[in-house]
Amino acid sequence: MTALRIGALSLARAAGALAALVVCLGLALPVAAQELRRPAPEAATPLGSTPAAPVRAEDWMVVAAHPLAAETGADILRQGGSAIDAMVAVQLVLGLVEPQSSGLGGGAFLLYWDAAENKLTSLDGRETAPSAATPELFLDEDGEPLGFFDAVIGGRSVGVPGTPRLLEEAHRRWGRLAWAELFQPAIFLAQEGFSPSPRLLALAGEAADSLSRQETAKTYFVDTLSAVVAAGDKLKNPAYAATLRTLAEEGADAFYEGAIAESIVAAIRRFDDNPGLMRLQDLAGYEVKEREPVCIAYRVYEVCGMGPPSSGGVAVGQILGLLSPFDLAALGHESAEAWRLIGDASRLAFADRGRYLADTDFVPAPIKGLLDPDYLAARAELLEGGTRLEQVTAGEPQWDHALHFAPGEALELPSTSHFVIIDGAGNVVSMTTTIENGFGSRLMVRGFLLNNELTDFSFRTHRDGVPVANRVEPGKRPRSSMAPTIVFQDGEPVLALGSPGGSRIIPYVAKTLIAILDWGMDVQEAVALPHLVNRTGVYDVEAGTRAEDFIAALGLLGYEVNVRDLNSGLHALAIGPDGLSGGADPRREGIAIGR
Repeated sequence: MTALRIGALSLARAAGALAALVVCLGLALPVAAQELRRPAPEAATPLGSTPAAPVRAEDWMVVAAHPLAAETGADILRQGGSAIDAMVAVQLVLGLVEPQSSGLGGGAFLLYWDAAENKLTSLDGRETAPSAATPELFLDEDGEPLGFFDAVIGGRSVGVPGTPRLLEEAHRRWGRLAWAELFQPAIFLAQEGFSPSPRLLALAGEAADSLSRQETAKTYFVDTLSAVVAAGDKLKNPAYAATLRTLAEEGADAFYEGAIAESIVAAIRRFDDNPGLMRLQDLAGYEVKEREPVCIAYRVYEVCGMGPPSSGGVAVGQILGLLSPFDLAALGHESAEAWRLIGDASRLAFADRGRYLADTDFVPAPIKGLLDPDYLAARAELLEGGTRLEQVTAGEPQWDHALHFAPGEALELPSTSHFVIIDGAGNVVSMTTTIENGFGSRLMVRGFLLNNELTDFSFRTHRDGVPVANRVEPGKRPRSSMAPTIVFQDGEPVLALGSPGGSRIIPYVAKTLIAILDWGMDVQEAVALPHLVNRTGVYDVEAGTRAEDFIAALGLLGYEVNVRDLNSGLHALAIGPDGLSGGADPRREGIAIGR
């Protein structure tokens, strides 16, 4: 018998997921029952309280950032689709119901475990800089960096999107159901409408002024959304439905050439205040790249992630490697000493990240040196002092010609989405997907938003005469912090996770791995654990949670402490002898569904 488990949802959220199932299956219900309940994001779970139990399943599982997306993926798996089939369908629905975070106009990193082949593959669908871009793209006429939002809003910040090509490439390799079939749930929801979530409404309200700088975005996210709310109606996106129909019939080529590509280029180049440089040939030439996964041994596990142009896999691996000599299990998660070690290990990793990591198609990076056990053991000795590190600088790993590059400056703001999937055959998807800042460049084309991913490059080109590794170059992919992760034990996957959150993705993922692998938490406890994050010296403590109990202790250790909202979107699933368990971050709207 099929059993649908939706753990720890409120009645409203459970009803929303059930209504989503009805919509995805195309069943008819009375008007009142058809209303898709608006999923309400929950506050952070206080440290030390008992979080919801994880969702349990035996066969398959989907954990995603919105109930409609999760239920769509679950329905694909019920039909016999693969994890990759479900991934395509989940992404297409997320682009509709969570458009501020990801979509066709952005990029993604995919980590995929093929159970039949016993092979881990990572696909890079990161955006690229236009061929006309130069290192001075984000400098003003005086040679000084532009203000962040002066650079973001408009065409200048838009990179060539990679998500459509990534979906197609992954489906070509590992899909089971027909390509066009995977588009139908998103097309139906876009055409018939869905209830916008409180999160989307709130974020659109906050961004209304910037969204109003382009008429298309204003019409949808300000005017239409306001009218929908006032009328208690559903939000429809017929332009997105039309785009999806075209891609379903003609494949991703229809995105990168022809009418859709022409619309993208026109929106970018004709934005009067801040035009961009993209041309049709930039879109036509885009390629998804297969990259070597980055793996590191940690305790009895092998933790694998995404390599450059993402810094996520290397930085998470470094943090774990630096912490390997210390007994975090004995210290426990309520120990200030444990958080001192985690915080300063993160600072050391971020110092190396800032100096060495960028798109390795353009600059050399000492990946093996940065993860070398001897290098990490030597760097870990810096953590033995008992108080915060006064100064943190990049180390000197082997392959020292990379030392010719200087640290850069790139501001990554928290948006993005992450989901994890396992199908009945044991194939695993861990995918992080983004348009960068919330609502990206604020340019909307044919029902989807365009990214502002180029602002992930360093705005400065040089420091003290030394070039910055992550500077803008034509065709280059900006450095990312996205960290889709799969953990193995004895050669088999046991855990998959990831998070949005800008550069805080790295400590979010590292903390969650430690919570599960060292502190023995289940996946729901781990993703709900309040955040304490240190990247470059200041310790960010999650406001309104038991993390605030560490303020005094961290201050005594010498840290400057900043209390703030830390809105991750961690999603995780664990694979064990007793079956599957899934956890969704209570800070957002996601759910886990399994059978």
